[in-house]
Formats: sequence, structure tokens, C-alpha cells
Amino acid sequence: MASDCEPALNQTESRNPTLERYLGALREAKNDSEQFAALLLVTKAVKAGDIDAKTRRRIFDAVGFTFPNRLLTTKEAPDGCPDHVLRALGVALLACFCSDPELAAHPQVLNKIPILSTFLTARGDPDDAARRSMIDDTYQCLTAVAGTPRGPRHLIAGGTVSALCQAYLGHGYGFDQALALLVGLLAAAETQCWKEAEPDLLAVLRGLSEDFQKAEDASKFELCQLLPIFLPPTTVPSECLRDLQAGLARILGSKLSSWQRNPALKLAARLAHACGSDWIPAGSSGSKFLALLVNLACVEVRLALEETGTEVKEDVVTACYALMELGIQECTRCEQSLLKEPQKVQLVSIMKEAIGAVIHYLQQVGPEKQKEPFVFASVRILGAWLAEETSSLRKEVCQLLPFLVRYAKTLYEEAEEANDLSQQVATLAISPTTPGPTWPGDALRLLLPGWCHLTVEDGPREILIKEGAPSLLCKYFLQQWELTSPGHDTSVLPDSVEIGLQTCCHIFLNLVVTAPGLIKRDACFTSLMNTLMTSLPALVQQQGRLLLAANVATLGLLMARLLSTSPALQGTPASRGFFAAAILFLSQSHVARATPGSDQAVLALSPDYEGIWADLQELWFLGMQAFTGCVPLLPWLAPAALRSRWPQELLQLLGSVSPNSVKPEMVAAYQGVLVELARANRLCREAMRLQAERRDWRLPQGPPFL
Repeated sequence: MASDCEPALNQTESRNPTLERYLGALREAKNDSEQFAALLLVTKAVKAGDIDAKTRRRIFDAVGFTFPNRLLTTKEAPDGCPDHVLRALGVALLACFCSDPELAAHPQVLNKIPILSTFLTARGDPDDAARRSMIDDTYQCLTAVAGTPRGPRHLIAGGTVSALCQAYLGHGYGFDQALALLVGLLAAAETQCWKEAEPDLLAVLRGLSEDFQKAEDASKFELCQLLPIFLPPTTVPSECLRDLQAGLARILGSKLSSWQRNPALKLAARLAHACGSDWIPAGSSGSKFLALLVNLACVEVRLALEETGTEVKEDVVTACYALMELGIQECTRCEQSLLKEPQKVQLVSIMKEAIGAVIHYLQQVGPEKQKEPFVFASVRILGAWLAEETSSLRKEVCQLLPFLVRYAKTLYEEAEEANDLSQQVATLAISPTTPGPTWPGDALRLLLPGWCHLTVEDGPREILIKEGAPSLLCKYFLQQWELTSPGHDTSVLPDSVEIGLQTCCHIFLNLVVTAPGLIKRDACFTSLMNTLMTSLPALVQQQGRLLLAANVATLGLLMARLLSTSPALQGTPASRGFFAAAILFLSQSHVARATPGSDQAVLALSPDYEGIWADLQELWFLGMQAFTGCVPLLPWLAPAALRSRWPQELLQLLGSVSPNSVKPEMVAAYQGVLVELARANRLCREAMRLQAERRDWRLPQGPPFL
């Protein structure tokens, strides 16, 4: 004990005489009782007025940690002294020490976190002044620790989050301080907080949601700012969603000033991110509420972006973008949409005007602003609109295309900054927490669906080609493809990567059909073809990636027709591997399936293809047509197909099923391949003739084949 109380009091600065006298008494204390009395006097002197950092440090040097530790843990108090008075004195000393950031991070403070957390929920006389003082000092200690670099992690590990939740829900003395500290911890370490104390945090969310639904005074606007912080990263309880929607409907349905309306819009945006439209009830009330949300968002966007020189409240407008995106999703949903057709028509018209304002804003963006998160958010909402609608605002969109290509190229070339921008956008939209779904980290992925539509149209396609979009897309595709290559764990890749690759394939397919000359002359497509050839053999073997394999196979087959003179396609190992994989994709789509009560099987989709045939069939038919076109251009292909036994197995399949089960479009696809193979190669012709004679096979509703 003595070593902890040795004085370090030889400073020359001006000193508080009263404090000096008490510290002297502390130094001269001969037992616990005298030291306890001296500590009471020191604590009284400290609370009587402000002290500077040097004086605070002198007190620590005089007192140390040992005696406060004993005060916090003692279970035996002197006669006539309540036990919580000793603890209160210990906490008061720690609170004094924690005013020094260095001491707040001291291990002797950090190991007190579990003890301090228990004080927040301890029972006792709510009117006891000493107990209240202890609670205040406890919050001061915990808040000081939270302000240190590693403090939040220590608090979470020490059970502080659960204790704070219980203190808030108990609404005892200091519960408002508990809420404030919870907000800080969630802002600093949201994921860890929810991992350690999810049930308690959900209980707080339920309480806040209920208060929000019932509030009739200005507190409901304060709750609008508070509630987004307490929305979990996983599922939001249904009763909370019900209360939040009811509270928002009452607020947004009233005439409000901007300071009242904006927090409500940001809360609604946070819910849209976390739950889509699931938090909005079905029926008339839900559809009216959604229409109101989107209307208000569009009005806010137009007011902010159409008036030049007006300061844009970027966080509010970004939240409105999220609500517009929700409106776009609901307007394009065919089944179980919350909106009726007249509402959809009206909202599309309103959103069109807001998107016009976004385009106007982006037209004013100079190079110096391209890396600002609000520009990224604006491109995102435009991309969401173009993914569904390119016919309206066509002139304005075409005028903006050069900027969009340059912008996407800039962010692609600085990919790390682009990813950082996506996080800034998330924070911008609903600060201080991040949304549930991750915002895509690159602008190009946001624009791919819209560009897929635009490459079908002559005018926009010419602009995109002129601005170098095809070359950029090839580089992007190759970069993204690397993420799916061997050595990378594809199981942890977000779905957006594969969807982006598929959309790139669709864009390239459009270019193959509408601008074949570009494919032949631009070297980037030769590199793309090489990647497709080397990648497809492994891709067709992977479970759950059939749709991507279909895109790659079909695109490669169509490009092979245009690049048939390339040395890479002259029977090289890569080209042979590619066509073998393409044959595997095309040949495994259909099987003979027995039918009850019939001796003859029917032609049916194979199990792997059946579930996604609606998305796959157009690619499959196009792939069959493209393969047929490749046969006369590549002399080595027909013998390779024969060695794969595809022609023979195809004839065997067709001979084993009922002719009526083979649809006319299937007849045309199969006949096209078989006829072309027979024309191109004598051995193919003979093998197919033998197979046909063995089965006495005829094409359904047609003359004998061969």
C-alpha cells in the first residue's frame, strides 16, 4: 500500500492549498481508516472545482490503483457506512483518473470494466445521492474508455453493451447516459456489438420502436435520428417494422418543415436498405404509403438538383435516391407488387422528372468532383433507372454517355478508391451507420444493365463505341473473371460478380450481332476470346454456375464465327478444349424421360437445366445456331464433334423418344447441327447414316434424314 501512495509532489506549479493539505493527510495515513478518510477529503476537493491535467496526475501518483481496487471489491464496510459508499469512492477516483486519456487506457482501468458494468444495473434507493453520484462516475469512466482507440473492443468484451441495454430499458437514474454510450459503441463497432449482445439490443430496438409509434411530441423527430443506429445487420423483428412504418406514415403524412421531414426520409431509406419493401404492409394503406415515400423523395431530389447554386444536402438526397430505387423495384415487379398499375404509371412519370434532375446535375460535374461520394450515389440511381427504362429521356441520356464512360473508366482504374467511395456513400445516406446490403464498389457494375439495353440501339451504341466503352468492358470482364479463376474462393464472392459477368456477356452478344466489324478489328476482343476458350472447360464442370457457362459458351461460339481465321482457333489445344466444353453444354440439356402408362419416352429437360430453362433457353438456341455456323468455317471441328460422339448420341436420343415430344424449334436446332456436320465431313456423314439406319430414325413430321 505504501508504494502506491508515495508522493510525486515536487512540482513547482501553483497548488490548491486545500488539496495539498488533504494529499498530505493521505500520505501520512497509517491505516485503512485514516486513508479512507483522507480519500474522502481528496475526492471532495476534486469535485469542488476543476483541476488541470497535472494536478490530476499528481493525485493518481499519490493514490495509485491498489486502494481504489480494494474499495471497488470490498464486501465489508465499517460500521455505519453503507457498502455502496466505499464503491462510490472507488468509482469517483477512477473517474478522476479516466479524465486523463492515457490512464483511461491503463490495464488497471480496463480490467474494472466488468465491475463497473454491474453498477449500472445494481438495485438500490433511486433517490440516494451517493448511489446517483456513483452511477454518474461510472458512466464517466466507461465513456472515457470508449474514447480510447481500443476502448470499444474492451467494453464490448466486458459485457458493457448488455449492461447499458438493461440500464436503458430499466429507465432508472442515468438511463439517458446509457443510451448515449450505446450510440457511440454501435457507431464504433456495430458488428461486434450485435454479435455480443443481440437479444439485449433487439429489446432496446423494440422499446424505441414502440416509443416512436406512440410519440405525439417532438421526441418522434429525435427518435427518427436515433432509430437507424439500432437497426440490426440481420432481420428486423416484424413488430418493430410495424411500429416504425406506422410512425413514419403519421409523420410523413403531415405538413412538415425540412428539419422534421429529413430525418424521417433517412430512416425510411435505412429500412429500404435493410428490408426492401417487406416493412411496408400490403393493401391500400401500404401502396399509398409507398407512393407517398417515392413522391416525397422525388420532390426533394428535384428541389435539390434543379436549382443551380443551391447547397445540396447530400445525405438527405442520397437517402431519397434509396427510396427512388425502392420505387423502381416495385414499379417493375410483376407479381405481388405493392402498387397498382395506375400508381405505377404515376410514379414512373414522377421518377422520370427526378432522374432528369439527376442527369442535369451530372452534366455539371467537373473532373475535380468525380471522386466525391455524392456523384457516385447519383450515378448509382441513374444506373438503377437505366436498367429498367432507356426509352424516356433518350436524348439526355445520350448526351451524358461520354461522361458516364469517362467516370466509369476513372473509377475502374482506381478500384480501391471506388470501393472506398461506396462505403462513403453508405455513410452519407444514413449516417452514422452503414446499410445492410453492401453498395457495389465500382461504377461500371452499376451501369452494365443500362448499357446492355443501350447497345441494342444504333445511336447510343455508336456513342459507347466512340467513347471506348467496349475496350473498357473487355478489361473489366477480364479483371472480374480473375476473381472466379482457380486459386480464388468463389464461394465467398458476392452474387453481383457473377451477375456482372453475365451482363457483360449480354453486352458483347449485342455487339457481336449489331457491330461484327468491331469484334474483328478491336484487339481487346481477341484477348476476350482467348479467355473464354481457356475458361469454359473448367466452368462447365462447376455446380451451380450453368447460367454463366451458358453465357460464356454462347458468346464464345458467336465470336468464333467472326474470328474463325484467327490462329488461336485453328485446332489449338485451347480451341479444342473450348468446343469440347461447348458441346458438353449443348448436349446435356435434354434427356429421354419415361412416362407412366407409355412404352415410349419423351424428350425432356435434364434436371440441371430444368430449373433455369426460362433464363437459359435463348442462350441454348443461339449457341446451337452459332455452333452450326462454326462447322464450315473450322475444318477440324466436325471430326472433333464426331470423336465426342455427340452426333451419334443425339441421333440415339431422338430415336428413343416419341416424335411428338420433340418441339418444332428443337427439330430445327438439332437438324441444323446434324446437317452441317454431315455436309462438312464424310466420316460424320457415314457415322450418322449408320446410326440412323440402325434406329430407322426419321425427323418428326418431316422427310427421312440423310
